[in-house]
Amino acid sequence: MIKVNILNLTGFLDTINQCRGHVSMLAPDGAKVNITRQYGVQHELAKQYQKNGKSLPLTLFFEEPKDYLAVVSYYAGDC
Repeated sequence: MIKVNILNLTGFLDTINQCRGHVSMLAPDGAKVNITRQYGVQHELAKQYQKNGKSLPLTLFFEEPKDYLAVVSYYAGDC
């Protein structure tokens, strides 16, 4: 699990969509929602991102350790 604050949604989603396993976010109701290649969910995230002034705090869960490393590497390089 990792908590992130997304400032570049396009790059973040490009990275997420390259992941092999499911990357899930923690929804407000406590449910885990897969966001990997889930374009409807990603569209809703984009709406929230715009509403928040181009910032999106997320709690993420990963099936694959390599996906975790890919997202952390992207996130660290995008700061």
